[in-house]
Amino acid sequence: MAVSDQETYVTPKVAQPYWAKHAYEVLVETAGRYNAVITYSELAEEVQRRSSLHTKSAMRNWIGGLLADLVKVNHVRSEPPLTSLVVHKDDGQVGTGYDEVLRVYGHAPIQDQLERETHAAASRLECYRHWGADVPADAKPTLSTRAREVRERRPRVAAVEPRRGAVCPTCFMEMPVSGICANCD
Repeated sequence: MAVSDQETYVTPKVAQPYWAKHAYEVLVETAGRYNAVITYSELAEEVQRRSSLHTKSAMRNWIGGLLADLVKVNHVRSEPPLTSLVVHKDDGQVGTGYDEVLRVYGHAPIQDQLERETHAAASRLECYRHWGADVPADAKPTLSTRAREVRERRPRVAAVEPRRGAVCPTCFMEMPVSGICANCD
């Protein structure tokens, strides 16, 4: 990508206030489209493009701080957390940084990824409704399209058939329902 004369390279600390303004705008635009999400990298590219402030610092070193600032802005304004719209490109899920949303809104961190993602899906639905997306009246929180695809492709763990009888204390083989071990009898 060619850099024009109007683009400037700065540290994330210098750019953060400008990026926050643009990130808020981008996420409000995203929230205006029902079931829309944006990846961390797409958001990072867009805030740099809109602000003309670029950084050579890796996105993973500054995107979390930017999103944490937005969580506080949403909370102060009594808005749903726009950061719930930001997902990983590979699995379509929010990252562990979503715990900042939980902390600011007075909830405990969620360790289980599916439970965290379910919470984020509910927050996304609130965002769509708050920022005027065309949301069906019977809409329910849903995982992002990418998260659903990844979950559907994940191999299912075969259900373990429960034992039918007790285990013999001598040979550790399953005994028939009669309770008499055929191996040790």
